[in-house]
Amino acid sequence: MRIGICDTTFARFDMASAAIDELKNNATDLKIIRKTVPGVKDLPVTAKILIEQENCDIVMALGMPGPMEKDKMCAHEASTGLINAQLMTNTHILEVFVHEDEEEDPVELKKLAENRAREHAQNLIKMMYHRKAMQKEAGMGMREGKEDAGPL
Repeated sequence: MRIGICDTTFARFDMASAAIDELKNNATDLKIIRKTVPGVKDLPVTAKILIEQENCDIVMALGMPGPMEKDKMCAHEASTGLINAQLMTNTHILEVFVHEDEEEDPVELKKLAENRAREHAQNLIKMMYHRKAMQKEAGMGMREGKEDAGPL
């Protein structure tokens, strides 16, 4: 299985390394191709390149938009681009964004970024190898990086 990982230099934590570590610790037959770009708006085309030119079966796009209104707009544009890239390639791209204003304390922000990257890597493994495990989690209020909300 070929896994694409794209991340940014704008992020304040290396989420890709955490995701790659989690993938390697939980699956053995992976080929991981990583590409790093400046910011979140560069992620959609990079994800598409990983799929079309590097033949990746699935991609994780990791980014950390800043707290300003302009950053939120860029994150929305990047998210829209990632959705378009998925539709153009019929391939899943897991968007793993941590917004800087999700946590005020830098220690907590770092913990959130690492946990979200690792938990989305676990989701990727479930999606590709254990679909029934993911189906059992439907409607359970799962949250990546933070405490689960739980079912109603």
